[in-house]
Amino acid sequence: MNGAPSSALAAEIDARLPQTQCTRCGYPGCAPYAAAIASGEADIDRCPPGGGATIAALATLLGRAPPPLNPACGVEGPPRVAFVDEALCIGCAKCLAPCPVDAIVGAPRYLHAVIEELCTGCELCVAPCPVDCIEMRAAAPNHVNRPTLNRARHAAHADRLVRLAERRARSIAAKKALAPAAVR
Repeated sequence: MNGAPSSALAAEIDARLPQTQCTRCGYPGCAPYAAAIASGEADIDRCPPGGGATIAALATLLGRAPPPLNPACGVEGPPRVAFVDEALCIGCAKCLAPCPVDAIVGAPRYLHAVIEELCTGCELCVAPCPVDCIEMRAAAPNHVNRPTLNRARHAAHADRLVRLAERRARSIAAKKALAPAAVR
C-alpha cells in the first residue's frame, strides 16, 4: 500500500474520532490513533470517549463488524469536564501544558480555571496537579463535543509548545554564547 491511500484513510478515520486527544487509546492523540488504524496497527475498539457510536462509525467506514469497546482503554460514560477547586489551587501551572486544547487558563501563582465549553474531558490535567484541586465532573446537559474545534485547538496547542521550545533553545544558546570560555 502506498502512502497516499493510507493518508486519505487515516484522515477519514480521524474525521470520525471525537478529538478529545485523551490518549486512552494508547496513542498521543486522535490523529496518531487514526494513522495506526489505517495502517492496521490498531483496532477500532480503543476510544472510550467516542464509545459505541465512534466504533460503529469506524466499522461502517472500514466495512467491518463493530467490536465492543476494549476495556483496557477505559469505559464509555457520560461527558465530563474538569473543574478546578479555587480554594485548593496554588497556581503552580502544572495543568496548563497537558491540556491538549488549552481549555485551562491561568498563570503561575494565580488561580487557574477551566473553560467548560472547551474542555474535552480528557483528564490529562488531573494527574499533574500536586494538590489534587482538579476533579472531573459531569458536563452540563447542553455540553456538546465539537471535534472540528477540538482538532483546531489541539493543533494550535501543539504549535504553541513547539514555539516555546524553540524560544527556550534560542535563549539557552544565546546564554551559552555569552558565557566566558572558562565556564564552558
